[in-house]
Amino acid sequence: MLARNDDLSTLRWPSKFNEVPKDVFNREDVYRLELERIFYGPEWHMLAHRSEIARPGDFKTATIGQAPVLIVHGDDGEIRVFANSCTHRATQLKTCARGSGKEIECPYHRWLFNNQGDLIGAPGMREFQQSFRREDYALRKLRTEEFCGIVFATFSDDAPAFDDYLGETKPFIAKAVGGDGRLKLLGYQKVSFASNWKAYADNEGYHGPLLHTAFQMLKWSTSNGAQFMTDHAHKVNHIELGQLPDFGPLQDPSVIEGRDPKLVPLNLIISLFPLSLIIHNLDVINLRYAFPVSPHETEVHYAYFAHEDDDEALVRHRIRQGSNLQGPSGFISLEDGAVFNRIHVGSHTAGTAEFQKGVTGPEPIATPFNLGKGDEAGNLIRWEHYRQAMGFQRG
Repeated sequence: MLARNDDLSTLRWPSKFNEVPKDVFNREDVYRLELERIFYGPEWHMLAHRSEIARPGDFKTATIGQAPVLIVHGDDGEIRVFANSCTHRATQLKTCARGSGKEIECPYHRWLFNNQGDLIGAPGMREFQQSFRREDYALRKLRTEEFCGIVFATFSDDAPAFDDYLGETKPFIAKAVGGDGRLKLLGYQKVSFASNWKAYADNEGYHGPLLHTAFQMLKWSTSNGAQFMTDHAHKVNHIELGQLPDFGPLQDPSVIEGRDPKLVPLNLIISLFPLSLIIHNLDVINLRYAFPVSPHETEVHYAYFAHEDDDEALVRHRIRQGSNLQGPSGFISLEDGAVFNRIHVGSHTAGTAEFQKGVTGPEPIATPFNLGKGDEAGNLIRWEHYRQAMGFQRG
């Protein structure tokens, strides 16, 4: 519970379970507390797939909250996540998005680390204080776990056991990444949304056929599907698209063909709290890494993959589908960025945001909770998890 004299004591969470205060989308003090209690707190964060750093010595940079991290494939085959900060004077070690090297050198004073995080040496060590020991200055290693090649990390020793965190989402994640996670990287699209991270994460199935012109033209709203929520506030949306009809609006309907012989055409979206998305849409395999930049900006990296067993024709098909369907300018998601911004602008007015579709009563929603594919009620489980993590009191 927040102290009475805290700046945040002025924020009141509505007593109605289906309402969220608009203040949480734009207040600086709320954002600072989110960094402490969620991003640096007991939550896991998706940072990479093994195929992005496929060889020993490969590395990738990312952030958790606003803390820079370094994902490194060690010479011993283990993938580790470190704070991207020299243990001497806190200098950022790597600035490029990806790279490779046997060692990690700090540019400031040339302290040198191996790719397992150990300090190899530093200039002038003979003049250091007598108590100095190299083993005390290894890079700070975060708790790191891997599932189907997807690398997660947390700053917190209090984060739940990783298997418990993923819970019921595990078979769906495996399905989304080709069953076994043996992927190869195709490339990235990167975008910055003028929006709070929670407006981006608050996406749901209700808006799909209403906002997106392509959904209406392709008649995807008629497909069979379902959603469910987990105890850790994750959402799984699973829609089998079935046999797609001949769509007149497309000059080349092959762009929406399902050619993966192992799967029927599907739209599978796994949203992991707080800010990770794993998507398999038709033949597009897509991991979305999202990073809050400020209360008013969210950066999202769309990473696209093929399966290691794909032939050249299927790889080309996945590239073509990914570049046309997904991403900030994909024709089935083009409108999202504009709406994220309009939600953020609208949140600067007084009052609350309300959820209605799928809400059956005033009482809290229990998990596991099954929803219709177009319901927004499941987001309330995410919001309740958020409220409790932040320590906001109802009423």
